[in-house]
Amino acid sequence: MAGMPAGDLQLTPESARLLAFLRDEGPRTRAQLAELSGSARSTVAARLEPLAAAGLIAAAGGGVSSGGRPAGFIAFQPGARILLAVDLGATHGVAALTDLAGTVLALEAADIDIADGPVAVLDWVIEAAERLRKRLGRPKADLAGVGIGLPGPVEHSTGLPTNPPIMPGWDRFDVIGYVRARIDAPVLVDNDVNLLALGEHATVWKQEDNLLFIKVATGIGAGIISGGRLQRGAQGSAGDLGHVRVPFSARTPRHGDANADLEALASGPGIARALTSIGVPASSSRDVVELAVALDPRATAAIRQAGRELGEVIATVVNVLNPSVIVVGGSIARAGEHLVAGIREVVFGQSTPLATRYLTITESHAGEAGGVIGAATMLIQYLLDPRDEVHR
Repeated sequence: MAGMPAGDLQLTPESARLLAFLRDEGPRTRAQLAELSGSARSTVAARLEPLAAAGLIAAAGGGVSSGGRPAGFIAFQPGARILLAVDLGATHGVAALTDLAGTVLALEAADIDIADGPVAVLDWVIEAAERLRKRLGRPKADLAGVGIGLPGPVEHSTGLPTNPPIMPGWDRFDVIGYVRARIDAPVLVDNDVNLLALGEHATVWKQEDNLLFIKVATGIGAGIISGGRLQRGAQGSAGDLGHVRVPFSARTPRHGDANADLEALASGPGIARALTSIGVPASSSRDVVELAVALDPRATAAIRQAGRELGEVIATVVNVLNPSVIVVGGSIARAGEHLVAGIREVVFGQSTPLATRYLTITESHAGEAGGVIGAATMLIQYLLDPRDEVHR
């Protein structure tokens, strides 16, 4: 992830901490904020001033009086600004406007081809943003940030796509600069699986600090949340499961290519190739899903086998990271329970008992909006969280 300064929402750590209390705990009085923060009321009042000036807080009615004038409550105002959150896949694009709490206010989805190149795809993003903004009737000045998820590796320090295998023309393209030339707001860019992990965590698994999101579609990747925070690694390549070599076992017999990686075997195109080799024509993830939905037994068996191959790799990850929840998403996961069943079969049989004792392996529940909610979450953390608590 990389971005630009946060404009008029560039908060001091002290003001951001007070805002965090209001975001997490709900409306509070100045006295309560002073107690929570351990600061004097005069200090709290000074730190609230920039929040009020930015419209991020407002009075929320009076409290119960214990004698004298009732205490006035202050509340977070998530509608003060809007965010543009974008999830780009190999063949789809979703753009949404959300408020500062990550609630989707307006959404547009389209079939796109990421291989059309950055200019064509980002022009769609920019045009969709304008359509959504006009639909809501919000001025351009209300847009506080843009978050974009890309279906390939993203260099953490710069936001540049780096040798993305399914994104011809995108390598080292200045996504941030291109979008900033058209939209005057901070722009953050990250790998789409990282944002799917953030979205699933924010919508379904808020109470879990250790979550692994596995996306199985045209490619395969993982988003890692550990200790309550997204982990990107040193350069942003953490979670690149697709290029891990799949070991041979009784559950995953020799596949004919000793150098085959997980993506070659268990991605949508990989499953399609396996089906074609046994006389079931398929060329894409969409073909695989359509066959499975039609209850073709050869397709469902191939997807379950892909789950076993995923499980061979995920079992090692479980032993290393010890997540409490594994969420499986992407187009192939939407073909039914076959993929998750194959993963469970291997992981629960192969990972250590301690690591799997309370482990949940389940399908994604965030739906189409999961990626954009994750993009909004990334922006919210960047714009509103105390600076010393956010990985930048």
